[in-house]
Amino acid sequence: MGKLYAISDLHISHKFNHDAIHLLKPHPEDTLIIAGDIGEKLEHLHTTFALTTTLFKQVFWVPGNHELYTLPHANDVAHEDNALSPTSPATAQVPEPDNLRGELKYLECVKIANDYGVITPEDEFLTWHSDDTASATKAVICPLFLLYDYSFRPDYVSRENALDWAKEHNILATDEALLHPDPYETRDAWCDALLAKAETRLERAVAHKDADVKVVLVNHWPLREDLVTIPSIPRFSLWCGTKRTEDWHRRFKADIVITGHLHVRRTDWRDGTRFEEVSLGYPRQWEGARERGKGVEEMLREIMPGVGEDGKDGNFVGTEEMKTVWRMNG
Repeated sequence: MGKLYAISDLHISHKFNHDAIHLLKPHPEDTLIIAGDIGEKLEHLHTTFALTTTLFKQVFWVPGNHELYTLPHANDVAHEDNALSPTSPATAQVPEPDNLRGELKYLECVKIANDYGVITPEDEFLTWHSDDTASATKAVICPLFLLYDYSFRPDYVSRENALDWAKEHNILATDEALLHPDPYETRDAWCDALLAKAETRLERAVAHKDADVKVVLVNHWPLREDLVTIPSIPRFSLWCGTKRTEDWHRRFKADIVITGHLHVRRTDWRDGTRFEEVSLGYPRQWEGARERGKGVEEMLREIMPGVGEDGKDGNFVGTEEMKTVWRMNG
């Protein structure tokens, strides 16, 4: 039986992560979802897609903020400390157009993905089958690109004052310098357009799916503000999603929602829907897992049939409302 796996935030501009993903094992019957933040440069996509499409039967990808960055210099990469450092020489060298911004950068990423047969938010939603039998588990996989609109903030903070509110705690995302909204005037406006497009596609997909087919939504940024838990930098929430998707799991009858971005691995349940945050993160952030002998292979999240808390396939125990299972070590 084929399995559906997910991971995000590979950040292969870090040499350690670049080398670590090359230790993945072959999964000839399985499907992989990569939920954004492979890296900043087009060569990072080439490297990752060339590898994963040889290891997995099918690969899906959605963009994160890092794929959308326009770097000021050809040899720079953006890291978590907002510093810039040279790209690993071990990464495949592919020329990067230095003038791609905003939507053009995104569409170039989509083109690269499609060249490797990777499914993106611009492709038709596909139905995944666990096997070829009549009793196979089936799910329509919906890759999404929704961005954010700075609305993950307290009600007393206006949009106009949102950045100042974050700066009060010395927080300002690298996106403000490197993620350009062109041709839209603002990231908010780009987010508006992306939401409208996704809503239309999802409405159509849900209306036409068979009753026995599950729905899996995939987006880099969390769909719900109450699932954003980053105690060390709470005001970073501005760059983590939009309140307009809070009910999308109900509205579009999602069985599972897959996201990344936070580098806080967890499983949650809301209204009977399972939410999976599947980040790998920067090397220091999964050091604890490595100390327990785990590599990227063990950090893959099995989505279907799914490994429950009891360790058995497809058997999720304790799925009561508002429950969180922390998965920092795998």
